[in-house]
Amino acid sequence: MQEMMVVVVVSGMALLSGCGPASTSHDPVKRGEYLVTLASCSDCHTPGHLLGKPDMSKFLGGSDVGFVVPELGYFWGPNLTPDKETGLGNWSEEEILLALREGTRPDGRKLAPMMPWMAYAKLSDEDAKAIVAYLKSLAPISNKAPGPIGASETPTAAYQQVVFPKPVESAAPPTDAAPAAPAAN
Repeated sequence: MQEMMVVVVVSGMALLSGCGPASTSHDPVKRGEYLVTLASCSDCHTPGHLLGKPDMSKFLGGSDVGFVVPELGYFWGPNLTPDKETGLGNWSEEEILLALREGTRPDGRKLAPMMPWMAYAKLSDEDAKAIVAYLKSLAPISNKAPGPIGASETPTAAYQQVVFPKPVESAAPPTDAAPAAPAAN
């Protein structure tokens, strides 16, 4: 499933490179807004979005619904606004770029695997910096997303879990032989 997400995001980001309204190509903040919108960052980083009712007053302010990754734990999309207490307000441009392109936080931890940084690693320098410029331009929102929580711990907020079906057992051959067809004359 993660591979499919990466393919979709990489395909979308490849289409975005050099695209978009001409006005967005000269203004990094506008270009960043365009890219963040098309990359659907709000899906995982806006409260209520994963429940079908996004709270746009907390746009990119951190999700209230997370994901469970077996054997890794529970993860919620964090606050991407420049709030110094609960968001990216204390992160430098270089630290945000490192997270965006290499999946590494300033403290050295890797981002949860559902963050498609492998796709974002393909962004041009100009586009990656435009995303950072846009995130830094947002109004700070004080909203601490839950987690992360280890695999052996009990989650404290809503999360989604993908449950794979059990393998289908092959059907046993019929026990009664079918009657032979009458011979043709």
